Amino acid sequence: MAETSRRRPDPVSLPGITPLTTTRLADDLAERIRSLILSEDIAEGARLPPERELAERFGASRPTVSQALRALSLMGLVEIRRGSGAYVIRRPETMVTTSVNLMLDFDRDSVGRLLQLRLWLETLGVQEAAARTPELDEEEAAAVRRSLDRLGDGTRSVSEWIAADTVFHATVVRAAGNPYLAAMYESIHTAVLSYEYKDWVDTEAVPDWLARSDPRQHLALHEPIATAVLARDPEAAKRAVDRHHEAMLRHIASLRP
Repeated sequence: MAETSRRRPDPVSLPGITPLTTTRLADDLAERIRSLILSEDIAEGARLPPERELAERFGASRPTVSQALRALSLMGLVEIRRGSGAYVIRRPETMVTTSVNLMLDFDRDSVGRLLQLRLWLETLGVQEAAARTPELDEEEAAAVRRSLDRLGDGTRSVSEWIAADTVFHATVVRAAGNPYLAAMYESIHTAVLSYEYKDWVDTEAVPDWLARSDPRQHLALHEPIATAVLARDPEAAKRAVDRHHEAMLRHIASLRP
């Protein structure tokens, strides 16, 4: 009887196991490129090797490399310039995206809660940035203005605009002066964008709401956030973030069947 009780139980069958998809391979490749940007101290503005060369060096297909680069653009780390290549536009910070993405994978219906958390974090960030003491120094204020200018210039292509959008939001929240808040916010923001732009990352298909909209509308949603932070007006910053959040809710709702 004792011998029987010590016998190892049979392993569970795990019928859900399937071969890794191209998307999973692309996620892994994106993480490897992100880590290399950090470990190799690759400067902002540097052009990454061409897709064909990256595919050869990583032993991956070109479509997988393309997906990985699009995923990096969601993080605001890489800007894809059509006909020119992929450029590093920001060095990665320590992020906690893995656990957040895992939660979202298990419960896709929880995206509403994730959007709510994103709103809370960005609202806190912009209000603190607008009201903090000491106030933003010259370089911090210039960084906010540059990120808004990049957003205006990013209307030339979807990939440039998406990367510029992430850089803008990360910059205004980072202006609060708390790197932990910035890291948490960027992780949540990236997870939301990964959900919102999943088809674009997988297939380069532009979301209908983005294809139909006027770039000036997007800029008009972001400019008041920057203006309020630079004018040291926390309440105006909160109202501007609320308006942007309402637009995001409409975009997310349009993705559902």
